[in-house]
Amino acid sequence: MGPNRLHAGGLRLAASRAFSTARQLARFLWPVHGGGVKGLVQRVSRAAVHVGDECTGAIGAGLFALIGVGHDDDERDAALLADRMVGLRVFADPEGKMNLALRDVGGSLLVVSQFTLMGDTRRGRRPSFVAAAAPERARQLIERLIEEARRLGVTVAAGRFGAHMDIDVRADGPVTLLLDTKERRSDA
Repeated sequence: MGPNRLHAGGLRLAASRAFSTARQLARFLWPVHGGGVKGLVQRVSRAAVHVGDECTGAIGAGLFALIGVGHDDDERDAALLADRMVGLRVFADPEGKMNLALRDVGGSLLVVSQFTLMGDTRRGRRPSFVAAAAPERARQLIERLIEEARRLGVTVAAGRFGAHMDIDVRADGPVTLLLDTKERRSDA
């Protein structure tokens, strides 16, 4: 058995590996995956989301964002991600350089809640979603993110939280970025 394995009979650690703190042991047994509101953001020429036959949100040129909320996220994370997406300079300026933000080009934002972004596949083939926020908390933070993006002057469309959705995206570029608020917060 390797030095980082647990014995099958219980929680005895292999003698060749010691953990100096309880936190190290906890992270070994229950790894923290990510942290922070995650946004998988893609520049699009158009995007739409449907629930059954109903179109719940559609945009022209702008950003399509899949948003994952973690159990330790708060309103600051939601507001920070909204600000980062609205200010993300991924649109071409007159010289063709990615130098303009969503507001600069009059683009829109389509937000879809995506708890599977919080999935952890490091220990097998079936994802674990223990890092995902409870549904009601995730809904609150997604709504806070949408509210903040609108406050920042962007037109926002959205999917329906918790529903099975069909999503049509026409990627532009493609330009796709993964944003994580815990990487930017100075107090995290």
